[in-house]
Amino acid sequence: MALLEIRTYPDPVLRKIAKPVDDANAEIIKLAENMVETMRLSRGAGLAANQVGVPLRLIVLEENAGKKSKGDKDNKAIVVMNPVIIESEGEEISEEGCLSLPKYYEYIKRAGKVYVKGMTIDKVPFEMQCDGHMARAFQHEIDHLNGVLFIDYLSPVKRNLFKKKYIKKDR
Repeated sequence: MALLEIRTYPDPVLRKIAKPVDDANAEIIKLAENMVETMRLSRGAGLAANQVGVPLRLIVLEENAGKKSKGDKDNKAIVVMNPVIIESEGEEISEEGCLSLPKYYEYIKRAGKVYVKGMTIDKVPFEMQCDGHMARAFQHEIDHLNGVLFIDYLSPVKRNLFKKKYIKKDR
């Protein structure tokens, strides 16, 4: 497996709308394996393919995103091609960070519960209903596939402060 370069803001690939994955061929399987390794070595809860420069609708998440087992090699990663949120309900505000925006965290409002569908790389239909941190992780990664970053949810004032501070600071 290989560690992939995580693209950081303002890399234009982060704003591209990802294309659907047509087939779980050997190249896609290898990409998914490398994404899982990269996510874990970077201590992330999830990673979208466009974050590593590949604008395809593929995400990986830790099975227990947000729990102490995060990054545990024995923990099975969730790999989903063409994920979509079918239903969402409730609201919750919680702190988010992003591997593409290192060292920047902000409180973001998201749905408290989501129902997600897609396809595994084993070509098995994927369905999951989840809440809490896992629901947040799915929303965050699916946003990446649509060219949306969590900073897009900030108020105009906070977004301007982010741009002034983040772009100027040494990362």
